[in-house]
Amino acid sequence: MSSRSSRFAAWLALAGLVVALDQASKAWVLAVFQAGESLAVAPVFNLTLLFNAGASFSFLADAGGWQRWFFIALALAVSAWLILLLRAHAAGKDQRLLSCALALILGGAIGNVIDRIRIGAVTDFLDFHWAGHHFPAFNIADACITLGVILMIWHELFKKRKLRP
Repeated sequence: MSSRSSRFAAWLALAGLVVALDQASKAWVLAVFQAGESLAVAPVFNLTLLFNAGASFSFLADAGGWQRWFFIALALAVSAWLILLLRAHAAGKDQRLLSCALALILGGAIGNVIDRIRIGAVTDFLDFHWAGHHFPAFNIADACITLGVILMIWHELFKKRKLRP
């Protein structure tokens, strides 16, 4: 296996690890909690089982059912695009941060699309709050997507620019 292929495989393995951790955590919370049930873990953090049929912050959650298939198709299309990007950037030594970002986003997208296919909505359970205000609940996949986007922005802001002669 070439160095390029092995790096690509390693980044795909990271995406697979994200999917595995996300699905394992969701399986646990589904086995332990009923919908809407909550457990206070810390003064600012609860485990609360919720289902989100929409996108981020429940966008389009009440759209009538068509959004499930729209978000599945969108996530699969984005995942295919991310795989192509990851393949193109995996070999570059100066592309490690970008490749990590792409792998995290890919794993998160696949983790959430599995939920949409299996149960029709994304399982959310990480509930942070402060002074009676709750941040929208999220899951491991969402956290990895967010971290991936932050890393991608960081990469773009601080990558070394090659000067043309």
